[in-house]
Amino acid sequence: MPAYKVTYFDFAGSRGEEVRLALSIAGLSFEDHRLDRASFAQLKSQFPFGSLPTLEIKGHGVFAQSNAILRLIGRQNGLYPEDLYEAARHDALMDAAEDLRHRISPTMRMPDGPEKVAARQQLAAEYLPLWGACVERALAAASPAGPFVMGTKIGVADLKLYMVHRWIASGAVDHIPGSVLAPYERLNRLAEAVSAHPAVVAWSARAA
Repeated sequence: MPAYKVTYFDFAGSRGEEVRLALSIAGLSFEDHRLDRASFAQLKSQFPFGSLPTLEIKGHGVFAQSNAILRLIGRQNGLYPEDLYEAARHDALMDAAEDLRHRISPTMRMPDGPEKVAARQQLAAEYLPLWGACVERALAAASPAGPFVMGTKIGVADLKLYMVHRWIASGAVDHIPGSVLAPYERLNRLAEAVSAHPAVVAWSARAA
């Protein structure tokens, strides 16, 4: 049996997919345990913080919170900086990806109608351009040459940014144009580099 078990919802997106990709890039086999919403509701109280994803590691227990999980995998497998200052830049970008999700998530719970349309349009006009510009500056400060946050070496922060970029660029969020992040060259180059990574290509083909 694999030493690692990822538990998340049954789709190839968001925080759970980041963990799956990190393990794939690290070359670690893992059990990909997927739950539907009904099963999660029944089991929710059993998870450390009542949320997903979780990562169970044989002999060490169950870990929660996606950024903590990614840092753990990253530290073990060279996907996270050893230098404290580089690590702080990595963490800031990971948190920025979560900030974006937290800003959009409330609109996911709004009923369809003018209020939801207006909220999404405001995000597209104000928040997302600001977020993109801030990330662009942070990427330039972390790694002027790129394409990844650590330069030519992929890391877990790249996976966070890739997943939120893919989500927005796909046009999956109604009333937020998929092109809203197109002006940010470094961010787009990072997303392209992650999508072309052999382990990401292989995992995506397997998951399709």
